[in-house]
Amino acid sequence: MAEISAKVVQELRQKTGVGMMDCKKALKETDGDMDKAIEWLRQKNMIKAGKMETRAATDGLIGSYIGTAGRVGVLVEVNCQTDFVARNEAFKTLVQNIAMQAADASDVNSLMSQPYIHDQNITVEELVKQNISQLGENIQVRRFERFVLDEGTSGLVGSYIHTGGRVGVLVEVNCQSDEVAASEEFKTLVQNVAMQIAACPNVEYVKVSDIPAEVVEREKGIEMGRDDLGNKPQNIKEKIVQGRIDKRLQEMTLMDQPYIRDQSIAVEDLVKQHVSQLGGNIEVRQFVRYILGEGLEKQESNFAEEVAAQMGGNK
Repeated sequence: MAEISAKVVQELRQKTGVGMMDCKKALKETDGDMDKAIEWLRQKNMIKAGKMETRAATDGLIGSYIGTAGRVGVLVEVNCQTDFVARNEAFKTLVQNIAMQAADASDVNSLMSQPYIHDQNITVEELVKQNISQLGENIQVRRFERFVLDEGTSGLVGSYIHTGGRVGVLVEVNCQSDEVAASEEFKTLVQNVAMQIAACPNVEYVKVSDIPAEVVEREKGIEMGRDDLGNKPQNIKEKIVQGRIDKRLQEMTLMDQPYIRDQSIAVEDLVKQHVSQLGGNIEVRQFVRYILGEGLEKQESNFAEEVAAQMGGNK
């Protein structure tokens, strides 16, 4: 039997709207043949049952989970079709439980196949299907990010969720000792840094030295080609370009941003203040920011036409 890769399973899921475990089973039963797997699912009436799962899910919530002592954290995006369902308490609970579940998962595929932590008799995928039936909309666990403090490292993983779950941040900040990590001052710093990241949509890196060389070269190429530099001598052009690049790179980095609570200092200055207060070294190690539905195509639909189509299908 040919090995069934996660990529092939995901492709079948996208084509049919059927759950991943059923797609994997269909591919195993048909030796990995995509067309035969689709036929197998049709024979089992699974595609019809999964019809709801093919509807565009571009609304939803971003949620987070922070584990004991802040050494592990998860940021997750779960999509549904409408804001009405996104505001439902059952959906909110589902998002929180999935975030907690993802603390022990490596990717979405492994997450969906795990036994559900609150009911070992079902998988997370089956839990999602139950909620699809209950809430009447397609629900997709789109993505998650997990941060875990390295062994022997002190610090905290923190999160911040903004605008009713439409923007979310996960951040890891390291420090010298567990005593510092447990202090209220350090916890407040982590929370404020997370809020800062949420407020800075153009920030992609912690500091300038984290920016890959190819990104720097790309920015340099853009600036060198600008029309306003055309008639300037090469040495003057390079000085102007370098100044513009330095400014652009700072715009992309967290540590160079004006602190949202005190515009007279940068985030780097804020961290240095806490180093002086708490001692040792403090480092913002990594972060991720999710914006709900980014990269997804919002599907516009005519409600009257949809109802008419459903009524016509039931004749």
